[in-house]
Amino acid sequence: MKSKNYFTKIASALFLLFAITSNANNVEITGTSVSGNDITFNISWENSWNANVAPANWDAVWVFVKYQDCNTRLWAHTSLSTVAGDHSAASPLQVDPVADGRGVFIRRSALGGGNISATSITLRMTGLGAGPYNFKVFGIEMVNVPQGNFEIGDGTSTSTFNSINVTATSQSAGITSASIGGGGPTVPATFPMGYNSFYCMKYEISQLQYVEFLNSLTFAQQQSRIATDPTSASGTYVTFGANYYRNGIVIETPGNNAAIPAVFGCDATNGVFNNVNDGQSGAMNNLSWADLAAYLDWAALRPMTELEFEKVCRGTMPRVAGEYPWGDSTINAFFSYTVLNGLQPTEIANAVVNGRCAYGVGTSSSLYGPLKVGVFATATSGRSSAGASYYGAMEMGGNVVERTVTVANASGVAFNGTLGDGTLTAIGNANQATWPSISTATGIGQRGGEYVSPASYVRTSDRTFAGSTDAARSYTYGGRGVR
Repeated sequence: MKSKNYFTKIASALFLLFAITSNANNVEITGTSVSGNDITFNISWENSWNANVAPANWDAVWVFVKYQDCNTRLWAHTSLSTVAGDHSAASPLQVDPVADGRGVFIRRSALGGGNISATSITLRMTGLGAGPYNFKVFGIEMVNVPQGNFEIGDGTSTSTFNSINVTATSQSAGITSASIGGGGPTVPATFPMGYNSFYCMKYEISQLQYVEFLNSLTFAQQQSRIATDPTSASGTYVTFGANYYRNGIVIETPGNNAAIPAVFGCDATNGVFNNVNDGQSGAMNNLSWADLAAYLDWAALRPMTELEFEKVCRGTMPRVAGEYPWGDSTINAFFSYTVLNGLQPTEIANAVVNGRCAYGVGTSSSLYGPLKVGVFATATSGRSSAGASYYGAMEMGGNVVERTVTVANASGVAFNGTLGDGTLTAIGNANQATWPSISTATGIGQRGGEYVSPASYVRTSDRTFAGSTDAARSYTYGGRGVR
């Protein structure tokens, strides 16, 4: 999908306003303007819902604002009011503020489903002094995961948990090592187990989303978050140094003098930057744990735990032996070389078949790679044929691996769910001291398999690599966050 930037100069306020077109279900944020401390824009996206029947949840867009000081050229995270009455939304949407003011959730205000056409939103910014500033509004699609009991383990998968229920008592009192199984320590009450409600990203981080992230960083921060120096020539691929594994992120304009940051774009077809077939909607791969943590901290999200992973996949349904994230034990492989409309926002599988999943390619060839996020969902697909989790999150199995906080070791269970604050260190690392180590990834594991792995790794309860520490980048490593 082609990224569109709309620039509107508000001379009296000395603001430059950026709006984004995202990917997946075509989140669009347009028509941005600022009046005093209020920022107004139109938001639209496709395939929205608010349901009171199972799974009785809704989708939403996590919206946050960055501002750039026109004197220093540095970007920072904008605080938003925590008072609901300070924000407004036209029908059919509502704005839900959050306690830390790092963003808001925008969702349907009543039961219903379908596309959301361009709808006016006004948000109240707080804590800003006198300008001049540039502003940019970002949106990430999320699914609501309601509070409630759920089951873990399936009695079949490798290193699976014991078949137990996670309940309010589990979350308030902890789960003993003997009860949960798997060989790890006791899980304390401070660990996010999935019982409490939270939001999960609907899709894995896309390449366009990572480009938008890179383009808001300083030169020094960019150096840490790509595999190529930001001063490299225009057209240089920044993840693998070449157009490999269906990753097309390139340098559009080189950085300079260790001070002026580079400008990045997408060019998966090795031609004109940011064309419709340049892979913007493809899942982002070659992410190290430090890369993923930085993105999540920048977006004011946090890592998902492996217990939350099973909750998102299974929901309130009874466990099924050997089940996959779409709720049954059927799986059908799909590879990037048979995709239709390759590298376009309309990239899609060639047939609607139950258990569709990007797994099992069985080779590390750079000709293969992850698919577009949400690739199997069509107007006629159901949960199994779309590869959807119980709550509507896509590709929880296959495509790129899910990096989750593990309960396999002491470093993992020490995680207490601290949220990102929208800021990074001077060299572009996450600055959350309670998250697993940036340098060693101790406390981070892998769930859900990926496009190369065998089917067994894709199972909801498979923990083959749940405690496998790997801080490095890899062509199958991606991720998503929660809040």
